[in-house]
Amino acid sequence: MSAVPSSTNSASFDSILKILLIGDSGVGKSCLLIRFVDDKFNPSFITTIGIDFKIKTIDINGKKIKLQLWDTAGQERFRTITTAYYRGAMGIILVYDVGDERTFTNIRECWYNTVTANASSDCQLMLVANKCDDDVERVVTTEQGETLAKELGMPFIEASAKNNKNVDEIFFRIAKLIQEKIDSDKVVNENSTSTEGVNINSNSTQSSKNNCC
Repeated sequence: MSAVPSSTNSASFDSILKILLIGDSGVGKSCLLIRFVDDKFNPSFITTIGIDFKIKTIDINGKKIKLQLWDTAGQERFRTITTAYYRGAMGIILVYDVGDERTFTNIRECWYNTVTANASSDCQLMLVANKCDDDVERVVTTEQGETLAKELGMPFIEASAKNNKNVDEIFFRIAKLIQEKIDSDKVVNENSTSTEGVNINSNSTQSSKNNCC
């Protein structure tokens, strides 16, 4: 995994990370994104048409990270359009509504399969249970969410865009996971290059000795 190159003034950022939000229509993907970027909440339901895009710069361990946040439409008629954006995604947040069991079921039966079919194998994933508001009647328990996340091998967070509960944690946590992967891969590549250099010299020396004999 490597950081997305910036087309403008890339030197001002340590990394540029492309992150997608996916899930059924109405689960609150746009609300989570607007709450994180603009610290606002709109109770009116506005359907995302195709794809929406926002940018926010954050600091992780002293590094300046630019987040490219893509809000995808949940309706089936937009699936062909939105799956094209999975390519190159470094993180994908799968969102469901704790008050709507269908949206939870579709994470396993639809969205996760779409991710595995279209996204990179080293893309960081996260499961988010949204609308954990005081006035929402839950039909999906915390335990169910934790179990599914464990089964699919991804971290789990419960959040509320309305109450601003754990919204920042969602984006900071997945960004940190991505950045740690980038840093780890960089170290591995540097060590590999260094080792290859030693092996080449070693082989050359051995070859010279054999020629002398």
